[in-house]
Amino acid sequence: MKNNKLQLIFVLLCLLVATSSCVSKKKMIYFQNDEVITNELLKNYAPKIQSDDILNITVNGFDPETAKPFNLYQGGDQASSTKSITYLVDIEGDITFPILGKIPVAGLTTNELKNWFIKELELYMKKPIVNIRLENFRVSILGEVKSPGSFKLENEKVSIPEAIAMAGDISIQGKRKNILLIRKNGEKIESIRLDLTDKSIFKSPYYYLAQNDIVYVEPNKAKVNSSAIGTTSSLISIATALLSLVLILTR
Repeated sequence: MKNNKLQLIFVLLCLLVATSSCVSKKKMIYFQNDEVITNELLKNYAPKIQSDDILNITVNGFDPETAKPFNLYQGGDQASSTKSITYLVDIEGDITFPILGKIPVAGLTTNELKNWFIKELELYMKKPIVNIRLENFRVSILGEVKSPGSFKLENEKVSIPEAIAMAGDISIQGKRKNILLIRKNGEKIESIRLDLTDKSIFKSPYYYLAQNDIVYVEPNKAKVNSSAIGTTSSLISIATALLSLVLILTR
């Protein structure tokens, strides 16, 4: 009779551990509800240039000779190096460019800056062609993802779901309803909470990432508890060992 009670306790303990590890469907599925989302602001989204950004700027034109003074290369000239120099945005938000001098660039998108260059360069050359890229566009994905790390992005329009996919997706032990986005905005550091299970994230102005953003996926309660007590399998093993010891001592 006593052994039957102990066996019942063991079964209940196993059920308790198993059910405690269950995760609600609503906490796991991305982009729930059937609402149709439109966001005109995101169509033309582009990150703003900031201090400490690194810009790659190349100039071409109808006459290649007239473009040469505006292109500087490592080693002095294009004959000795095919790699052009880059331009660091200083703490005041400026770069210093050949012939044009100091140019305020912080707060502009790369497309806005390109249009500015074309207008200025038309005074020096015919039909200027300008290409501008952010060389330091990278984001960091931390926490409960398969492959956390820092990722250099070729595309300047990358969403949070795309970035998380690059990190191997969120593990089953990560909170999808409370993603933390950390963004430097001038002298301020913004902390934004986002819910990947709700389609309204497509309306968020933070849906697309900016350079140097940090995305942190918090562990859920089960993961936090397991780090202090042990995994579910460890708990079952401990419970089994304890029950076996009790059965031996009570025979």
